[in-house]
Amino acid sequence: MSVATPATREQVSGAWRLGDPAGARQFASLGTLTLESGVELPEVTLAYETWGTFHGNNAVLVLHALTGDAHAAGETGPGQQTPGWWDPLIGPRKPIDTDRYFVVSANILGGCQGSTGPSTPAPDGRPWGSRFPRLTVRDQVSAEAALARALGISAWHTVVGGSAGGMRALEWAIGHPSKVHRLLLVATTGWASAEQIALTETQAAAIRADAHFHGGDYYDEDRGPVAGLDVARRIAQISYRSERELEQRFGRDRSTEPGEPWAVEAYLRHHGAKLTRRFDANSYLVLGDAMNSHDVGRGRGGISVALSRISARTIVAGIDSDRLYPLFQQQLLAEQIARSRRLEIINSPHGHDGFLIEHEQVGALIDRLLS
Repeated sequence: MSVATPATREQVSGAWRLGDPAGARQFASLGTLTLESGVELPEVTLAYETWGTFHGNNAVLVLHALTGDAHAAGETGPGQQTPGWWDPLIGPRKPIDTDRYFVVSANILGGCQGSTGPSTPAPDGRPWGSRFPRLTVRDQVSAEAALARALGISAWHTVVGGSAGGMRALEWAIGHPSKVHRLLLVATTGWASAEQIALTETQAAAIRADAHFHGGDYYDEDRGPVAGLDVARRIAQISYRSERELEQRFGRDRSTEPGEPWAVEAYLRHHGAKLTRRFDANSYLVLGDAMNSHDVGRGRGGISVALSRISARTIVAGIDSDRLYPLFQQQLLAEQIARSRRLEIINSPHGHDGFLIEHEQVGALIDRLLS
């Protein structure tokens, strides 16, 4: 097992180079990972970034959502078209103060930003494609646990996650309770509901219906399932935002762009096209399927029994306008995690995406947890 230093890496989903060493992308070679299914996934690599200095007991793990990556903080640069997805919250004198804490953010197993996934080479040198095995959230946490060992981190001072990142944060606290001392869960759930699964599977169907999907083996083709991924993201984007916000922002306004009659349609087209430029359709399928597997009570005697394993000091927060991960799911977590006092409510018109937007409110929760 080895941890690589920052270096240039070519990806099937696109080429990129690393920027500043503080937060620059690095790669950990983790060897073979045995999945919950019993399948052995060989030559596993996780891409990750770090900020701050490790002192043995100050490590903070920040876990990204479905289409995020390891670039949680820092400015734009070579290969990074946007600042880190939580840049206002991570850095010197910010809520997660990198003068005090050693912050780690890893690209999820099955992703397409440097970690092992469908677009990366299998042992035979060809992209995994349709051969890539199914994953669960617990498999993804197993890979992150291997990364922690490679970095010499025996326990996390704090684990933070929102949405799909919150699913992994929960699995960390349940599966490795002695290794998580503080826990922040935002806009997440202890189980994937029928509606959440239905939305994910509808997006997957859009990708598979694309004539250029080729059963998942499209990497050597002239064109991949770009249109299907575009539609999948449009469906997701509707669920990420609130009806109130869409009505206030767009209403029945016409777009000023030729051939696009509705402003809200132009908005969805923008987000669909934007994702296709940076994300792999197969990863979208694999990660969505893993999220559908999420049920902390599976094989543990139920959700309540599973949550009783958590020993970390915990803050659970939900967003009042979130229709994808409604407040009752966070309420259950807050009530059944022993060291969680109450459900914290983030007031936002932005729906589920509020955890990426309401930096002041999320930052206040982080301040309280870390203090």
